[in-house]
Amino acid sequence: MMVAVATDSSSTPGNDKPRRARRTRMTGAERRQQLLEIGRTLFAAKGFEGTSVEEIAAKAGVSKPVVYEHFGGKEGLYAVVVDREMRRLLDMVTSSLTAGHPRELCEQAAFALLDYIEEYTDGFRILVRDSPIPQSTGTFASLISDIATQVEDILGREFKSRGFDPKLAPLYAQALVGMVALTGQWWLDVRRPRKAEVAAHLVNLAWHGLDGIEAKPHLIGRRKA
Repeated sequence: MMVAVATDSSSTPGNDKPRRARRTRMTGAERRQQLLEIGRTLFAAKGFEGTSVEEIAAKAGVSKPVVYEHFGGKEGLYAVVVDREMRRLLDMVTSSLTAGHPRELCEQAAFALLDYIEEYTDGFRILVRDSPIPQSTGTFASLISDIATQVEDILGREFKSRGFDPKLAPLYAQALVGMVALTGQWWLDVRRPRKAEVAAHLVNLAWHGLDGIEAKPHLIGRRKA
């Protein structure tokens, strides 16, 4: 009886050394995406200053010139990472604001930010750091301003229906979104209480604060200017 012997395709007759497995070459787009993901992880863990091009290249298994070829350097990579995260968060907030009662819209906005923090923690850690690059595509402060712009229209309509000055809506929008954002930074590390409870308390403060708002608020202290 003849027995079939399986041959090892990784070796050749007269050569006991196994062949090296062929490495699949990435396309330019795939390599760029890989560098972005590696950079995102390192920037979140170490910050911009604590991350080097050498480390990014080593994690990707490439030489430093490859990083420069795709992004022009660490600054370029960081700027793209920040821009992507800002767009992601802004899109999540914008898409969450569906039709509904104004209080429910406040809930939707709070949940959108907390969802982002929970699902894209590395991205949020990057955003809340002040960008060290003057030519960066944006900062967390500018992002909060963009989100507040989305809320202005909601508050403007609510103010108008109550006989308040709708021109003050931008001020209140900044205050409300800033409150949620700062609370989000705190919740990023503690993660207590649970997300739904945090959203409920944020909206409780915001909504009941707006519910009892004075059309013409006045100061009670001595200082008037």
